[in-house]
Amino acid sequence: MILESGYKKRRDRLFKKLAKSSVALLFSAEASTRSHDTHHPYRQDSNFYYLSGFKEDNAILLFVKSSTKCKTILFVQKKEKTLELWNGKRLGVKEAKKLFLVDEVFASKDFKKVFDEYAQKKKNLYFELNRKKLGIKKIVKSAKDFKTKQDIIPLIQKMRLYKSAAEIELIRESIAITAKAHHRVMSVEKTGKYEYHLQAEIEHEFKMNAAYSDAYTSIVACGNNANTLHYIENSKPLIDGELILIDAGCEHNYYASDITRTIPVNGRFSDAQKEVYTLVLETQLQIIRMIKPFVKRSHLQESAERLLTKGMVDLGILSGDVKELIKKKKHKKYYPHGIGHWMGIDVHDPAPYRDTKNQEILLQKGMVLTIEPGLYIDANDKNVPEKYRGIGIRIEDNILVTKDGCENLSYAIAKSIKEVEAISSHRCSSIQ
Repeated sequence: MILESGYKKRRDRLFKKLAKSSVALLFSAEASTRSHDTHHPYRQDSNFYYLSGFKEDNAILLFVKSSTKCKTILFVQKKEKTLELWNGKRLGVKEAKKLFLVDEVFASKDFKKVFDEYAQKKKNLYFELNRKKLGIKKIVKSAKDFKTKQDIIPLIQKMRLYKSAAEIELIRESIAITAKAHHRVMSVEKTGKYEYHLQAEIEHEFKMNAAYSDAYTSIVACGNNANTLHYIENSKPLIDGELILIDAGCEHNYYASDITRTIPVNGRFSDAQKEVYTLVLETQLQIIRMIKPFVKRSHLQESAERLLTKGMVDLGILSGDVKELIKKKKHKKYYPHGIGHWMGIDVHDPAPYRDTKNQEILLQKGMVLTIEPGLYIDANDKNVPEKYRGIGIRIEDNILVTKDGCENLSYAIAKSIKEVEAISSHRCSSIQ
């Protein structure tokens, strides 16, 4: 759990990045229409939540920095009985003042008046350059007296790159729930079922453990469907003898997990499936062992490409010299994506990969990233031995960079052939 003092510390860090004589704006997420007059469940903007812990819409954060002091002002939707009758209770101004360690709280309707007051004689404005709504453009256009106008988002994203102890604990909690979901789908009876049945098992486990949201739409891809990287149709039957690629993670208290496992429908890997799976797994394990401070992500990527390409040559999926194949990008046909990405409040945390000088950011203690090598062999690929056609495998874990190396936060989720087959042999009851 992140205490209110933790959010205040983040705001204090942000103030240090702002120029003197400045104001900065951050707006909450807007409610998202599902269809006509119905809405998706509300989810706060990640950057807004990171700096405030505030979960309601129609809110604004205003940061004011002078030469001598800094002030944070929160604007919230005022309490209205009729709206609350239909849509639920609001904190309102009085309760927000009690709960949040900000200097002042106003109703959102008073924003323009308060902003104009604090913006007077300030030289610098920070705001969300790419935000198109909420009147931001109008505010900026009318703010003619600012010497500079800068994007606030890169400053926040750089902060989000390094996870605090409290954040790491929340990610652990998210992964623990996701572990239950993956082990559940490994163990349920799959005969006569469809991909969406396994998706239901996953979502059931999430919600039964207080993770009310997916971190992203689950991928449940049987057989050749696994060779569509972002397959989310999840509507095809589970076919005996094929593999199922399951990429699923929950969001718990705003922090994500992102786990992929590839499991057999009937609980047993065929010999050909074992060969490809072992190659992907051994590659992943070797890449994880390489992770430590000051290592480049590009080095991990290059190493994964080299290991997978050599393995594909050994299996007869590719032929030729490994270096030459990589130079000509022949391996990209079967391994087209990166080795991993940052993870945190967003499953693909938008923290930077390069610094302001376009130099690659080295791994450092407190960073969390995924490691997810894969191989995808289309069923119609006549250039590959027939026994491998239609196999799609990805194995993904969530890794914390530590002082001297790394920690696999998702180590407890079964992934060796022996472990997966053992869990599959102990069938549990499934959702009816």
